[in-house]
Amino acid sequence: METSSSGAVRTGAFGRRAVLRRWPSLLGLTAAVLSLATGVNRESVAIVVCVAALCYLGAAASRRPWVAWAGIVGGSLVVVVSELAGLVWWAGVGVAALALVVGGLLGRVPRLALTAQTAALAGFGGLAVAALFPAPRVGLALVGVVLVSHAGWDLVHYRRDQVVPRSLAEFCMLLDVPLGAGAVVLAVTG
Repeated sequence: METSSSGAVRTGAFGRRAVLRRWPSLLGLTAAVLSLATGVNRESVAIVVCVAALCYLGAAASRRPWVAWAGIVGGSLVVVVSELAGLVWWAGVGVAALALVVGGLLGRVPRLALTAQTAALAGFGGLAVAALFPAPRVGLALVGVVLVSHAGWDLVHYRRDQVVPRSLAEFCMLLDVPLGAGAVVLAVTG
């Protein structure tokens, strides 16, 4: 950073480059803040968990990391189309997941990645859906914890730089932790 003659701090080219390099963090944090500002409930947070896990599964099933970014839109469309068709959204996510697993098996993608992402979707997604059934505050706290724990999954993928692009894993971490923690705080303070 540079200082002008008036003592004000100027960012300069170095600062702009640093900010541009962290665009996934800024995007994730912005999404988390906007979600919290507009109001979260257990269902909206559960959808975030399931769509995130579906993005990872899509990347593994296609063996194309960039598919994870497209999966944000694709997973969101699955939720909307499911509800328009009269299904609960999580049933649509399950059908999409099954289609991705079958596609991955037919495409002979690496089994380890496909199995890990399928198990992650079953675990994170299953807990997120289970959070829809207890009392609303209990469910919100549970799904908030699930979302924060998904950030650990993001961190593993960020460090290994496998399955999904590092940028997506970084985005997810900065979405998952503040949104999940915020959901827990809202559930407790109600």
